[in-house]
Amino acid sequence: MLVMRPAQMADLGEVQRLAADSPIGVTSLPDDVERLRDKIAASEASFAAEVSFNGEESYFFVLEDTDSAKLVGCSAIVASAGYSEPFYSFRNETFVHASRELKIHNKIHVLSQCHDLTGNSLLTSFYVVPELVGSAWSELNSRGRLLFVAGHPERFADSVVTEIVGYSDEHGDSPFWDAIGRNFFDLNYAEAERLCGLKSRTFLAELMPHYPIYVPLLPDAAQEAMGQVHPRAQITFDILMREGFETDHYIDIFDGGPTLHARVSGIRSIAQSRVVPVKIGEALKSGGRQYLVSNGQLQDYRAVLLELDYAPGKPVILDLQAAEALGVGEGASVRLVAV
Repeated sequence: MLVMRPAQMADLGEVQRLAADSPIGVTSLPDDVERLRDKIAASEASFAAEVSFNGEESYFFVLEDTDSAKLVGCSAIVASAGYSEPFYSFRNETFVHASRELKIHNKIHVLSQCHDLTGNSLLTSFYVVPELVGSAWSELNSRGRLLFVAGHPERFADSVVTEIVGYSDEHGDSPFWDAIGRNFFDLNYAEAERLCGLKSRTFLAELMPHYPIYVPLLPDAAQEAMGQVHPRAQITFDILMREGFETDHYIDIFDGGPTLHARVSGIRSIAQSRVVPVKIGEALKSGGRQYLVSNGQLQDYRAVLLELDYAPGKPVILDLQAAEALGVGEGASVRLVAV
């Protein structure tokens, strides 16, 4: 069975194995043992903390195959983007240039560096092994953390954002970075993202242009890359778009990938999830529907994917294996939402 749970320091070696295979641009999952150790330590401290509002906490989850004790995925939530340093984005805007005398009225697409999204909760560090891409297990790895938000709303902001990795070619070159960022740093895209993963995106962002960038002046390849998704990040994008996230207003300052945004109240896994009592019984043989199920706990948080014959208003029947995986018993409550 695959179970989503908080990461532990004992997972460090397995997490590094996942990080080594994550695509360029996932700077929140660097292939560096010290940064990953710090990430897990910060997460353990966040899960253990008493929290009444969103602050500097970060919550790192892993997807474990309990049969083999191997990790097959990971994901995370930062309670407040930009809590300790600015969270930069490019905001899509329209400038109007007009001449009354010549009767000319032009609307020009520009990119303005901003930190509008600072303070929103941030989804990061999504990765699943290739054989799970496109499966319902990918839904668990991504949406399981949204069920955690639903169970602990006081720990998070009213809105959630995430940066989707933008387009780069098979050589690791990004047309958007080459058109903008590379003019300010003697680094290719892969080197810049690696440096950000090891240190911070902020010090590079602060050297990027602070004046509006006129999009029509950019090379065609850079314009075409704006808002485009890296093929290996498509699964993340698709899941969150089905959850109700929107893409219109912001893009990443390095690779031009879309920045998704949603109000917590409008996110499907949060708005449509239900807390129901548990009854221990026999496993469903077939014919049920797939649900994501979480136990609502904190340090012992667990989420699984189950096929259930659930009827609204009634208890959910879990077999002993599922109940043990979730750490719940008869009469306890779980939160569930249909896949």
